[in-house]
Amino acid sequence: MAALDGIVVLDLTHVVAGPFCTMMMGDQGANVIKVERPGKGDHIRAWPPSWNGTASAFLALNRNKRSIAIDFQQPRGADVVRALAAKADVVVESFRPGSLAKHGLAYEQIRELNPRVIYCSISGYGQTGPLAELGGYDLIAQAFGGLMSTTGQPEGPSVRAGYSVVDTFAGMSAYGAVMTALLQRERTGQGQYVETSLLDAVVAQMSYHATGYLATGKIPGRLGTASPSLVPYQQFQSADADFIMGCNNDVSWRRLCTALARPDLATDPRFTTNADRLRNKELLIGMLSEIFRTQSATHWVTLFNAHQVPSSRINTVADVVHDEQVAARDLLPAIPHPAIPDLRAPATPFKLVGASAAPIKPPPGLGEHSGAILEELGFSIEDVEALRSAGVVG
Repeated sequence: MAALDGIVVLDLTHVVAGPFCTMMMGDQGANVIKVERPGKGDHIRAWPPSWNGTASAFLALNRNKRSIAIDFQQPRGADVVRALAAKADVVVESFRPGSLAKHGLAYEQIRELNPRVIYCSISGYGQTGPLAELGGYDLIAQAFGGLMSTTGQPEGPSVRAGYSVVDTFAGMSAYGAVMTALLQRERTGQGQYVETSLLDAVVAQMSYHATGYLATGKIPGRLGTASPSLVPYQQFQSADADFIMGCNNDVSWRRLCTALARPDLATDPRFTTNADRLRNKELLIGMLSEIFRTQSATHWVTLFNAHQVPSSRINTVADVVHDEQVAARDLLPAIPHPAIPDLRAPATPFKLVGASAAPIKPPPGLGEHSGAILEELGFSIEDVEALRSAGVVG
């Protein structure tokens, strides 16, 4: 069986962080019921570009789910969502703090119906503090959380990381929190409330940059691809394209010198240790740059890989999508879809060897499973039609 077979997840999330979290649960076999707005659905359904009429972003984040379209701002719609929550093992929501309480869908209200529920909130700034009521956006979190101040060339402006790294890390954090709470429930029989936020995620990612500042008082700045702690560890220009090479310790440095047939550099007292190389960084980078401009990027990466010196070409998204290592790891699995026969999307970033893989199901159409889910709750066909007529269910 898949790891989360039998676990029912009520998904009250939208856009990236929450859907990424619940998709990983669906990938492990959970029965994920995604609640969406009738007629509109998840905001991300409207993001360009589209693939055969469906937003590619929605396709990337919502496989292995069922969709029910409910207007829970209407009392009867809120009643339906509460009925779903009463049967769920997990509820995940990503609304602004306090906004679900007026519909009877906050944790304290759901806990009265379902004491064993694991209820997870994902927000912009957390459930407490002076900014708790503000909305959460990856771009804003990158700026607020310090990430943008360290990203970009030293002489240029701060830039956003190209992927939504804060959103996805917040989603992974929520996934880990829910799994931890489920394990504790197995031991105690008790449900609980867990929460994370984009701010929590980006500050956690700050890691050694924060402790480095606290230790020295020096504010980390933009270094391009270079490291504040390691040399050489950055982007270099070859005869035809830029590439990345990094020596994360003195062993790698000596291997690099062997690969370049420059044993003199390995014994040069200016470069013997990483501390020496940091003190003489500008000189060493200039010497290496002159060498690297004599051959192609492919030449250097092939040579360094043969000598176990960490390096890579700077791949485009297209390069990664078609890469043989990515294929060998099945990181872009095929997803069955009635309108997109060649649909693929990035996989969950971990593998469980001791559990069966759950069958992959395509991202749902808006409200595709509304009728079936309501019938599972005990609604008659007449009840479902009445709810549709009233605009409560889509």
